[in-house]
Amino acid sequence: MAAQTARRASSTSLGAVVSSLITASLWLWVLVNLGMVVWIILNSLKSSREIFENPVGLPGEWRWENFATAWVTSGLGEAAINTVVLVVLSVAIIMGLSIPAAYALARLGGRSSGPIGTLFAFGMSIPFQALAVPMVLMGVGIARFMIEWVTGAWDPRITVALFYVVLSLPFSVFVLIGYFRSLPSELEEAGALDGASPFRTFWQIMVPLARPGITTVAVLNVLSLWNETVIVLLLVPNQRMQTLNVALLNFYDNMQYTSNWGGLFAGVTIVVLPMILLYLFLGRRIVSGMTQGIGK
Repeated sequence: MAAQTARRASSTSLGAVVSSLITASLWLWVLVNLGMVVWIILNSLKSSREIFENPVGLPGEWRWENFATAWVTSGLGEAAINTVVLVVLSVAIIMGLSIPAAYALARLGGRSSGPIGTLFAFGMSIPFQALAVPMVLMGVGIARFMIEWVTGAWDPRITVALFYVVLSLPFSVFVLIGYFRSLPSELEEAGALDGASPFRTFWQIMVPLARPGITTVAVLNVLSLWNETVIVLLLVPNQRMQTLNVALLNFYDNMQYTSNWGGLFAGVTIVVLPMILLYLFLGRRIVSGMTQGIGK
């Protein structure tokens, strides 16, 4: 009996040590990332000379004009509009398709729901490198078809949005299937007893209850598409149609001639900071939504 008690005490203490180490590691990771963000912001307000002479200190002279230089010189203004339009439009289509698809696969059943859900999970495992060449060929084919047979002109940003939607659907549907399955089926039965149609039950009962999961998927898609670079590089040759990340890369290429490091850090801040603020704001709402009772 004493030996069992000693083993339990030893196991408990070991678990506490492991938990403390994991917590400390996570906090260290958070502090390192916060330190990087602060360092980038501080250097965005310095001159190039001051960045090399004092890379970790406060700016001697706060150069807010670095942001204006980055915004105008690198074309971040046009790129910001392109990025916002592409991300908002793509995420709206992704959520509009994935929410009803996930609900149908999770709650309506049927023999085909299982295999179809497996296909969505399989789509998540396909490496992007395997899709790069087919994506370029399809993009060229779509543009040629639209120019020669339909409109006479074509905007490659539409092709980019199309691939954004196609590549994001497997993840979105897979996550939302699990979330809809976690909701109690009694809610649908109660709606049916009250005379609600399946569509009304879905729209007025299940979608509001799934709002935390929907918000999570939407935020993750926004972050992913905001940071996406390769697809735009492959499909959009016109610099005036490119997104923030590609404009920042072009700005970096020009650095070898201008050496405007303060402007470069300002460009990085313009690209990164909105997503950090958006995630912090919506992250709190996600936690708040997850703590609400289903029957509340």
